[in-house]
Amino acid sequence: MNLRPVLSLIVAAGACLAEVSIGLAAPSGAVALAAPSAFAPAVSRQQALVRMVRQDCGSCHGMRLTGGLGPALTPQALREKPVESLAVTIYSGRPGTPMPPWRAMLSYEEAQWIVEQLLSGFPEEPMGRPH
Repeated sequence: MNLRPVLSLIVAAGACLAEVSIGLAAPSGAVALAAPSAFAPAVSRQQALVRMVRQDCGSCHGMRLTGGLGPALTPQALREKPVESLAVTIYSGRPGTPMPPWRAMLSYEEAQWIVEQLLSGFPEEPMGRPH
């Protein structure tokens, strides 16, 4: 039995539920919170995440994150969207759209951290590559 269509529906339903902000559980089993989380990756991981967002996400959302193939990821554009909905979108992607899931590259908590950074004005990539 091919479960791929069923899993896609479950992920799509989860993203829809998160968008109406009814308390969707995070993939780890913890409840996704709308308030800023206490989680902060190590500095070296933060640098890697900033680079990933600026380079990989920027390829669709614009190198300045002001929009392109994908929508803008500026604080103004995201202001009215629930943190948990945005984190689910990063983590699980959006089936039927070019937005891929990033769960193979980051944890759900890191997705939440990225959202918090986007909402406060995403940091620039440091000069030079992290080693």
